[in-house]
Amino acid sequence: MRSLRARLVAAALGLVAIALVIAGLAVGVILTRFVRGQVDERLDAQITALRAGLEAGILAAHPERFEGPPFDRPGRWVWEVRRGDDIVRSDSLDGHPIALGRTGPEEPGDRPLPAEGRGPGGGDLVLRVLTLRGAQPATILAGAPQGAIYGPLRDVMASLALALGLLGLFLAAGAVAQVRLGLAPLARLREGLAAVRAGRQARIPADQPEEVGPLVAEMNALLDQNDRNLERARGHVANLAHGLKTPLATLAMALRDPARDPDGRLAAQVTDLDRRVRHHLRRARAAALEGPARVRTPLLPRIADLREVLLRIHADRRPAIALAVPEEASVACEGQDLDEMLGNLLDNACRWCAGTVRVAAERSGGQVEIRIEDDGPGLAPEAASAMQERGRRLDEGVPGDGFGLPITLELAELYGGTLSLGRSSLGGLCATLRLPG
Repeated sequence: MRSLRARLVAAALGLVAIALVIAGLAVGVILTRFVRGQVDERLDAQITALRAGLEAGILAAHPERFEGPPFDRPGRWVWEVRRGDDIVRSDSLDGHPIALGRTGPEEPGDRPLPAEGRGPGGGDLVLRVLTLRGAQPATILAGAPQGAIYGPLRDVMASLALALGLLGLFLAAGAVAQVRLGLAPLARLREGLAAVRAGRQARIPADQPEEVGPLVAEMNALLDQNDRNLERARGHVANLAHGLKTPLATLAMALRDPARDPDGRLAAQVTDLDRRVRHHLRRARAAALEGPARVRTPLLPRIADLREVLLRIHADRRPAIALAVPEEASVACEGQDLDEMLGNLLDNACRWCAGTVRVAAERSGGQVEIRIEDDGPGLAPEAASAMQERGRRLDEGVPGDGFGLPITLELAELYGGTLSLGRSSLGGLCATLRLPG
């Protein structure tokens, strides 16, 4: 079992079942001894009365005096007195002798002994036997059918089994409730982690049970360390951007000479590099001012703006860009980074589509899944993985530098998301971008 809840519930139910079985067996043994003791006392009382009648000499003359209930019913409770060849039996024996079997060990004193035997019709009897020694030895037997013990015991055990079954149901429900209550802090911990990942809060609340508190403290310490590492990385990016600004400015001034750059292509590339450097510099400054907390960016306005821009850029192709994005959808991502990721994916879709591009978004667990599909030629599985390598292009005849998908993948992973490429239901490529929501 990989589920802690299933393990705890199974263990609790197993222990409850074992406890109930042991309790049922123990109660059964106790009840058996109690019922057997009651029967033995009744038989011993009959033997005492028969002994007194034998010693007083009235037993042989008036045996009917000893035929009181329950010895007055044929074939059930019986007694028999043997003195030499003289035998006096209860009417319930109907003239048949008691077949005496194995007797129990002798006890100190003049007390009846337990024994086994059979009565009329071969029915098993629970016997008590008293042997009188002396000038006129005699044996007094009194017996009851085994049903006198096991009949009442079956009735009681049926009621007991029902009671134990109901008790087991209540205990099982209590065990399940106890497991749910005991694991509730883990569910709250998971919700806290999801809130941190989605940017709704910066840290997991420290108000936790004693057993979970150290784990929460370690997680918060890890988040603090990640924030410090992120701040250092952003500082390095800012330093790198500052360090590149001056050389790029110098290079741009040098390329103003028509002799060095007749067609202006080098100047355009330098301008693009300068734009990228300034973009990352602005990101580093914004992050330094905003701190480690994540912002939430609505999806629909950003995608709608990008659609307008791309429709103008690809006016010659006139792609139809359909949007199926809920108005309330948002992601835990900075707006500029979101624009760069969606812009790269939408631009690729517009470049390769035959005329239709479709953008859809939906929440899936703690993430928002954005699918950008086109009706172009699509990609084979091996080509889809190759497209995420920097500078890798499958068709040099189509404009582009081959950095769009790798940059999108890096930005998605920076925010804890993913990017995957597959086959679209439109027949072309389906780019699925998953970001924390």
